[in-house]
Amino acid sequence: MRRRDEPTDWREGRRLRAWELKQQGWSQKAIADALGVTEGAVSQWMKRAQQGSEALKRRPPPGATPRLTEEQRAQLPDLLAKGPQHYGFVGAIWTQSRVRAVIERVFGVRYHRDHINRLLKAIGWSLQKPIERAIERDDEAIEQWKAEQWPAIKKKLKARDEQSST
Repeated sequence: MRRRDEPTDWREGRRLRAWELKQQGWSQKAIADALGVTEGAVSQWMKRAQQGSEALKRRPPPGATPRLTEEQRAQLPDLLAKGPQHYGFVGAIWTQSRVRAVIERVFGVRYHRDHINRLLKAIGWSLQKPIERAIERDDEAIEQWKAEQWPAIKKKLKARDEQSST
C-alpha cells in the first residue's frame, strides 16, 4: 500500500524532489541541471510550491467522468467472453453495435457506437468486422472452376488478342 506522501508517478516525484532541493538551498539552475529539466519548468514548480507542496501533486486529467465505473469496465471482458450467442445474437462475431447493446442491457449505460472501439481497446480487445461472404458460396466449386474452366477461357482470350494485334 502506498503512503499518502509518496509520489503517484515519476513526474510528481521529480517535482517534489525539486522542492526538497530548493528547501536545501539549491539554485533553480542547479535543480534543473540535476533533474534534467529546463529552468522554466523548475520556476513554474517553485511558483506552485509557494501554495504548499500539495500543489506539486499529480492532478487528475480533465474530462468527463467515465460512464462505466472501474468495476463495470473490469466485468466487460468476462461478459464478452460468453460470446454474442449468449445475448441472443446470431453468429460468433462481436461488432460495435452488439457490444453497445450488451453494455446498455447489462449496465444501463448508453454509448455512441463509434466510442465502443475505444472501450474495447482499453480492455485489451479489438474490433471484429464480419466477413461479407455469401452463405451459398461453394469454395469447392470455385476451385474446380478455376482449375478446369478458367485455363480454357484464358487460352481463348490470349488467342483472340493475338489475332486482333496482327
